[in-house]
Parts: sequence; C-alpha cells; structure tokens
Amino acid sequence: MRQLMAPDDALAGGQTAGGRERMLVLDVCSSSGLEDWSPDLQKAKVYERILLDLILGRLAPGARLDEQSLAARYDAGLAGVRDALGRLALEGLVIRRARSGTTVAPLDLVELRQGYEARALIEPHCASLAAKHASKAEADGIRAAFDGGEQAARDRDLPALVAMDQRFHAAVARAGGNMALARILIPLQHKAARYWVFSFGAATEAELIADVEQHRAVAEVIARGDVEGARLAMMRVLNIMPEATRPMVQG
Repeated sequence: MRQLMAPDDALAGGQTAGGRERMLVLDVCSSSGLEDWSPDLQKAKVYERILLDLILGRLAPGARLDEQSLAARYDAGLAGVRDALGRLALEGLVIRRARSGTTVAPLDLVELRQGYEARALIEPHCASLAAKHASKAEADGIRAAFDGGEQAARDRDLPALVAMDQRFHAAVARAGGNMALARILIPLQHKAARYWVFSFGAATEAELIADVEQHRAVAEVIARGDVEGARLAMMRVLNIMPEATRPMVQG
C-alpha cells in the first residue's frame, strides 16, 4: 500500500490571497453532546480550529502536540487548549498518555471501515429524523451549509469544502433532535473527513461538484419533510467517495 501523504492543498489551505489565515466556522460544538460548550466560548473556538487542522493534516498523524505551542499557534490560553485536547481525545482524534504527552491519532484503515459501517446505520436515520422534526430555521441552515460549494469545488478549496461538510452533517444531526445519536455520529464524521482529505488530490472537479450536489439533494428533501427520501438521499451521500478512497475501504 502506498504511503498516505497530505495533499499540498491541505497544507496551504485556509489562507487568503494575502497570506492571512481565514477563520472557517465548523459549527459543531453544540452537536456533539457537550451542550454547555457554547460556540462563543474560547475553548469551543480553539477546539474547532484544532479539529480543522487535524482533519486537513496540518497536524500530522503521529505528531506530538505541545500545549504551549498550540496556545501560541491559536492565540489561546492553556486552559482552553487543554479542554479542547481533552474533548478531541474523547473523540479518538488525539491520544493522551500520562508522562508522554499528547499525539495526533494515526490513520487506521480498520477504523475507517468500521466507521463507515456505523455511519451507514446511523446517519440515514438521522436524516429521516431531521425531515420529520426540523424547524424551518434548521432546514434553512442545512440548505445554507453548502452555499458557495460548487465554486469551492472548482477552486479546489479544500478547507472551505471541509468546513461546509462538517457544518452540514452537524446541522442534520442537530435537526434530528436525538442528541444520543448525534454524540455517536459527529465524531465518526470528523474521523471520516481525515481520510477524505488524504484522497482529495485524486478527486476530479466533476466528483467534487457531484458530492456538493448530493448534499444539496439531502437538504432539499429534508426541507420538504420527506422522511424516506431523506434516508435514501443520505445513503447516496455515504456511497459517494473519491476513487482513491475505495481501494482503502474495500481492500
């Protein structure tokens, strides 16, 4: 098996043309079962920034994470960094060991297969719950998650696409109204996104745009209140992967 390497797009992504880092909003804090983590809290903001860097491979698998360095990197306090790392450890994205510190979790293909199997069982049901229970504001939020998605796909703007994807799936889980399912599902989505990023370089523009359109289709059937249609549309989303990912999952 060839070695997995982070795409250049991921390492350079998240910056404006002038070199300033963009602040991409994932909006997942209230969807992972820790409702006391208001998105306005510093620890929530630090968590989302570290999460995005983990997904994009800027914090590479196996890398040691120093709390002081992270605090400087994200212009945050040590308490916020520690809280964020604690939450990421619960999700299995980082590994914390006494006396040896914190490291980024490795990419595990067995875990990838198991994660997709779990999502195939849970996420279509969450979509059907969203179609049944979502308020108009929640349905509008799901629709808005991929605003600008086609242009981001044409631009191969990986950080923007990742942020859109995370917002979308978090919004669907939240709209379903079952936080027990959301607590299981959202961390699985975070892990799956890491593998998608590592296959990004092999995805064509047509594949990326098709993926955006599949997500839009889910949003539309949820907005119509079509319970079965939402379940089937989410199944189609889960079955769409870049060709480079399929050999990893199947073999």
